Amino acid sequence: MIRILANDGIDAAGKQMLTDAGFEVSTTKIPQEKLITGLNEGMFDAILVRSATKVTKQALDGCPRLKLIGRAGVGMDNIDVNYAVSKGIKVINTPDASSQSVAELVFAHLYGMARFLHDSNRLMPQQGAVKFDELKKKYANGRELKGKTLGIVGFGRIGQAVAAIALGTGMKVLAYDPFIASADIFLQIDGHLGLSITIKTVEFKALLQNSDFITLHVPHSEGSMPLITAKDFNLMKTGVGIVNAARGGVISEQDLLDALNTGRVAFAGIDVFANEPHPLQALLNHPAVSLSPHIGASTIEAQERIGVELAKKVIAFFAHNS
Repeated sequence: MIRILANDGIDAAGKQMLTDAGFEVSTTKIPQEKLITGLNEGMFDAILVRSATKVTKQALDGCPRLKLIGRAGVGMDNIDVNYAVSKGIKVINTPDASSQSVAELVFAHLYGMARFLHDSNRLMPQQGAVKFDELKKKYANGRELKGKTLGIVGFGRIGQAVAAIALGTGMKVLAYDPFIASADIFLQIDGHLGLSITIKTVEFKALLQNSDFITLHVPHSEGSMPLITAKDFNLMKTGVGIVNAARGGVISEQDLLDALNTGRVAFAGIDVFANEPHPLQALLNHPAVSLSPHIGASTIEAQERIGVELAKKVIAFFAHNS
């Protein structure tokens, strides 16, 4: 029997699909430092991970039985993909399942920041009963998203899902992607006949210079240079808002703090951090930063879609390689 370790868990629907297909699935967490021993002692043929478990070169060398690595999500920076492939180990992910959930989180941050909810939710419990009028005045200069320009850096599945929400909100969209010239964004309302809108991508510099808000949806490898640094912040409009729900390290966090402190960036929504699970404290404490703990795909709907998509790919792989 093929044994699978879902080390960071798997939705019940996906687990049931695997069990029904004859696989033995364990969801007992093996700590990172005991991963090699646990995989070998458990005689696992495959490991499924989210973002917590790291499948390193050392782990791959130490687990000769391993045939498949599955990432429940999109980014695979916690897996040494190239080395796995070189050893004949299949690596799969679920790029389709979480796009809507990530896109909605982006707008949760955008709406919250535009109306200062990230800050008022911190201060109202402490000061609301005694400084109500002062807080009301402090948050009097909110902004509407309708009519503003949203710059989307990275125009794959998630970027296009963000664009659909933006267009439905009445925003203008600028998109940058070195591999995509244009994309058709389909808007459908309540199941009725919809509208297809073609968005052509623009140069990176043009996006930075002309966007009121910017959201990032690009991959990032550990050790790579940040995409957004001080020189890029200096090209942006004064008072821009920026959201990172892609990967920690895509933005230079120190340069972001500097841009926030000078007012070049009015606020930032951060779901991912360079040093997870130990984020930079200065970023966590900054009053102009809206925070979430890497929960882009953490919805009931997305987790079920991820589990099902992952299960289908695992079943298909072993059906052809058994």
